[in-house]
Order: sequence, then structure tokens, then C-alpha cells
Amino acid sequence: MSRIPSGACVVFALTFAAATGLATSGCERERRTLDPGASLGAPARGARVSALHPGPADSVPGPYGAGAHGTPSAETEQNAYDLSEGKRLFAAYNCTGCHANGGGGMGPPLIDRAWLYGSGPRDVYASIVEGRPNGMPAFGDRIPVYQVRQLAAYVRSISGLAPQFTAPSRNDDMDANPPENSIDPRRPLPPAKATPATAVAR
Repeated sequence: MSRIPSGACVVFALTFAAATGLATSGCERERRTLDPGASLGAPARGARVSALHPGPADSVPGPYGAGAHGTPSAETEQNAYDLSEGKRLFAAYNCTGCHANGGGGMGPPLIDRAWLYGSGPRDVYASIVEGRPNGMPAFGDRIPVYQVRQLAAYVRSISGLAPQFTAPSRNDDMDANPPENSIDPRRPLPPAKATPATAVAR
């Protein structure tokens, strides 16, 4: 029986330790904060829809300044749990009543490329919080901030603007469109090119 050189044992031990470290570091893929705490449970008030505001830039509360909540959906879209919660809230808050699972009804469709007020996380967040002309109500005093962030992230995923590895899959009873995690990104049109015929206030 041949003897294993001591150098080979060291190389094997280091390789095994590195592989074990990589395997265990990937175990926690995302952070699921089931109880976001009181600081995130307050209604989402004071969202700005303009760059103009009194005082220094860091005086603006919430997602538009240096407030506690940061940029809306920046981290939320990287978390599959938050997007799944956004999908659940989309149905629970009856967003489907106007937007019909993204295809549009009384409200505009959310699966196309036309975004009158912008397609960024802040734009969608502001639409939910402050409302928009022609029918979109303001939900800022009714929905906690963390839920608005989850909703905004999910709304962007409907149009393929969220990462596919975190976007939820299609419900089993909905097979008309590809699931959110398989949608090719639809490049948003500039607001000036969105016409009343193709998109209503969003």
C-alpha cells in the first residue's frame, strides 16, 4: 500500500475546506423579513413627484431622500420572497379589479412597454403612493411602506423589468401570458411617446 505524500493531504484539505465554505455560503439565498418592524409599518406618506422641495436634499423623508427606507424596490427586486408577496398583495388589494392581472381593464395594462410616468422603481412607487390623474387612487395613507415596495417590484416584474431569478412564476390558472420569470424585458417607451390610445395614466 502506497503512502500519500503529506503535500497532497494539505492540498486536499484546503480544497475540501474551500468547497465546504462555498457550499455553506450559498445556503441563505435571500433574506425573508416576515416582520418588517414598526418603522416600515407606517403608511407611505410624503412621496415626492417632483425634484423641487423645500430644504436640503436630505430633508426629504422616505424613499426620495436619505430616509430610512432607501430607494424603493432597489433591494426588493433582488428578493424572490418580496416579489411573491407583491404578487399576493396585487390580488389582495384588488389591483386586478382595474388592471386585470396586468392585461388592463379600467386601468392601463401593465404588461406593455408604455409607461406614462416612468418605469423605474421610484416612478412606480410614486404612482401607488400619490396616485395619478384619470383614475389611479393614492394609496399612501392606506398601505405600509414595505408593502408598497413589494407591490412596485411586482408591477415591474409583470413587464419583465425585474430579474428573472427572483420574479414569481405564473399561476396555474393563468396561462395566457408567459410567467413573470420567463418574460423577455420589454424596453419602456419614453413618456412622450405613450399616447392615450396605447396607455392610460398609470
